[in-house]
Amino acid sequence: MNFADSSNIGVQAGVVHGDVYNYTTPPDPSPRERFETGLRHVQGNMPRLAWQLINEAAICGYATDQACFYWLVALLSGRTRHELSDEETTCLLNMDRLFLLSDDDSWTEGVRTIRRLLDSAEKPDADIRILMKELDALLPVQQDMIVRHLEMFFDGPLNDQMWHHAVRRADAERMAGNRENRVWKFFQPTPARPRVRAPEPVTIPGSTWTQAVTGSVVLVAATVHIGSLLVQRGRFAEILAYLMSIAGGYFGTREGVEWRFRSERRRTKDNDFARAPQRATNAPPGGFARRVDQRFDYYFAKYVPRGTDRDVWLARTVGIRKGMRDEVVEAYREKRVGVERINWLIRYRVGTVRARWEDGTLWNHRQELATPLPTKATAVLGALFLAVGGVWAATGAVQVSALSAIRSLLLLVVAGWIAARAWSRIILERRRHAVDTYESDVMSKALDVAFARWRQRLADKPEDGEMAAWLDCDRKVLLSEALQHYRLIMSNVIAHAFIEAPGGSTARARVRGGSWRYKKYQLLIFLLTADGVRQLTATLDFEHSTFHIDHRMNYRFEAVTAVRVKQADNGERTFELALMDGQKINVKVIEPGTEELQPGEDPGSVSEATLDAAGLHHTLHVLEGIAAEGKEWIAQEHRRSEARSRRLLSLPSDDEPTP
Repeated sequence: MNFADSSNIGVQAGVVHGDVYNYTTPPDPSPRERFETGLRHVQGNMPRLAWQLINEAAICGYATDQACFYWLVALLSGRTRHELSDEETTCLLNMDRLFLLSDDDSWTEGVRTIRRLLDSAEKPDADIRILMKELDALLPVQQDMIVRHLEMFFDGPLNDQMWHHAVRRADAERMAGNRENRVWKFFQPTPARPRVRAPEPVTIPGSTWTQAVTGSVVLVAATVHIGSLLVQRGRFAEILAYLMSIAGGYFGTREGVEWRFRSERRRTKDNDFARAPQRATNAPPGGFARRVDQRFDYYFAKYVPRGTDRDVWLARTVGIRKGMRDEVVEAYREKRVGVERINWLIRYRVGTVRARWEDGTLWNHRQELATPLPTKATAVLGALFLAVGGVWAATGAVQVSALSAIRSLLLLVVAGWIAARAWSRIILERRRHAVDTYESDVMSKALDVAFARWRQRLADKPEDGEMAAWLDCDRKVLLSEALQHYRLIMSNVIAHAFIEAPGGSTARARVRGGSWRYKKYQLLIFLLTADGVRQLTATLDFEHSTFHIDHRMNYRFEAVTAVRVKQADNGERTFELALMDGQKINVKVIEPGTEELQPGEDPGSVSEATLDAAGLHHTLHVLEGIAAEGKEWIAQEHRRSEARSRRLLSLPSDDEPTP
């Protein structure tokens, strides 16, 4: 059976929490800092890396009872007795030279309990009840670490008892910590702060200012000259018409500019709402602008207003979508911000459009920018007063001095036209900038509130250690179901192993230096029994801790012909298992993620952390042995470990003095 089709689907771009430094040490770390980083690796279910750090800390002088406890847990985690190498067995024998237990506290009791368990692993007549009583007497933190990490290390009745503890713990804790409502937050990136497109600055050419000032000076001079001629004539009605034309020109021009501003801005917004999207053809696939396009398209298609046809909604908002897309691209393009970090902003912007559609305020600008009747009336009456009063006053001025009056009238008309055009441009541009600034400030404040609300919602994002603990519980629950299905108890199982892989196209995330976590997993369980291999494949919905059993198959040990893990330069790892009848199992354990690396990381370190957390080293140890030696591997493994087991028996008991 070939699982390649189901497991090689592309995984979505991953989220890397680069602001979390659980698994990194500072430059030139102290022994305590090395230990604390190793401790977090244990909690994150990366025991090999953890043991290296804790061992280095102990060698450098940080050899406390707590360090000794976690040193033992990390060394033995996820392994059988037969997997210990000679070097590791020697480390266990020489543990007392590295750690001198001094305090009679909970950590000391934890170390002593592990030692008694190790000693009892080779003693079939050991009193299990006493061992379990000692285990139950430990504090929860020590008991949890022993049950979680050492359940594979024992055989026989002790194995069954430890497994019983492990399953009971997994059932009790798999949904602890409000898991169902928090897991999704781990896959959310740290949100980027909101930015709004800065309003276009006021752009008034120098020539416009020259026209405005010069035209105004000439206009005032010509107007004063006309007025002086009318004063010489001495007719009150003509002087009144002259003043009426000036007042009409002022109020008519002022209200006319307001009328024009409202009309142009309304027309501009109408055009923006109705314009068709013009995507940049040179935007590269996967580029920032293209991905912003995709996010807006996705959320507009998802957030359809109630009672509205999707096609109508998308057609009526095409211009709005284009405008908002352009704003976001312009605000963030040069800031090296990934689209994932502004998903919240895009989602919020789309949500506000939907809310305004539903409450009928989406096109409120048409009413808000409609020119009031008094403004129109003032503008029309002002123009009328200017025309009537101007003609009346001009007639009187010509009668006083025709040549001088005509010259001033010509200057007045030309300068007035030039000054009016120039000043209207200046006023309209300033009004445009003022309104743009106001709208930008309103939007900025709304986005700040939404940003704070989103950050507050993500405040209880689970730690990587919590994710690892939940996954460990899921694995144990699934293994328990597999044992029940095959009617086995743990002592019937010679060895068991897991393969963890991303479950198709799923979200993934990790902290800096940590392993990849997925929303959905593909889990393969291998149970080695005296009758052969039982294999079970399941899909895990990690958020809800639910399983779907995909495949079950059984085969003899001799049917396994080859096992390997292919490694690519970009960190991709693929597990391959071949059977004698030609069936192949191909599972892409780690997807490439070079583009998501943080400074100082390399694909190899990320892959190693993920493989360590997935327990693939143990799986390969078991399956490679089966592929090489068949059923004989079981006996060979026991023979190869006899010497190491005898040496483990020579570990000093707690009743004996330390050499």
